[in-house]
Amino acid sequence: MSAIRLLVLGAVRQHGRAHGYQVRNDLEYWGAHEWSSAKPGSIYHALKQLAKQGLLLAHETAPSTAGGPPRTEYELTPAGRSEYLGLLRAALVGHDQKMDVLSAALGCIVDLERAEAIGLLKERVRGIEAWRAEVTERYIPEEGPQQLGHIGEIMNLWVHTADGGAEWTRGLIERIEGGAYVFAGEGEPFVGVLAEGEENPYARPDPNARNP
Repeated sequence: MSAIRLLVLGAVRQHGRAHGYQVRNDLEYWGAHEWSSAKPGSIYHALKQLAKQGLLLAHETAPSTAGGPPRTEYELTPAGRSEYLGLLRAALVGHDQKMDVLSAALGCIVDLERAEAIGLLKERVRGIEAWRAEVTERYIPEEGPQQLGHIGEIMNLWVHTADGGAEWTRGLIERIEGGAYVFAGEGEPFVGVLAEGEENPYARPDPNARNP
């Protein structure tokens, strides 16, 4: 699964309608340029590709009053909303997702209803436990990795990863069950995007900009 696909659809959805620079600014605000492939070129490419696939609707806007060129604004189509929610659900359930995909899903998790989010995370734990059981059919953690030579370190890594992932997921479930965060249908949602014209405190400086 591509994290950039989920991130771009999620950013557009939060705005309702957004142009490319807004999406880029939001993802930098989330720090996605540090932990995913959400770089400027990939963001604009993803927007165009998603529009070609019928997942985003592109609107050509009038030139700005300052004389700038017209820009394209995007909004989710019904197919785009379905794709977005499908990607989000799959990312939360999959125990073998890459860190950038899981991070993207966490940034969008409150777009689901609370009960569904909890159910998906519990399914994730079951997947982790099943994976660990498969590993320990051939590797006994109590005997240490040396039982399989240095290759045993791979199994040891997998077991520790499974244990850590399950523990973290159970903690998240407990916090959500305890009422943390505002999920879909519960009231005013958390604002995770920048308003038009709002300065991004986490934006990277433009290396081509000239000092005054």
